[in-house]
Amino acid sequence: MLVVGRKKLADFMVRHPQARAPLQAWLAEATAASWKMWADIKSRYPTADLVKDGKVVFNIKGNSFRLVVLVSYVNDVLVIDRIGTHAEYSKWNL
Repeated sequence: MLVVGRKKLADFMVRHPQARAPLQAWLAEATAASWKMWADIKSRYPTADLVKDGKVVFNIKGNSFRLVVLVSYVNDVLVIDRIGTHAEYSKWNL
């Protein structure tokens, strides 16, 4: 999958160095993936949640961080919407 918005991840990793390894692992796996439907993501990431407008929320580093991604299965594209701490996520209106 093509991952768009990597700068958001890079900026977040600077502010939260403990997120670097888990996010890099997720990014490596996501770019190598070919997810064609929600079930493909859910089978690999059982704790992921599908929210409105085709967005998927990934739990990163044991739920310490939340990564929100817009998925275009047809185009094989993932667009990073936002990433934050668990506390920040609870304030977002998805």
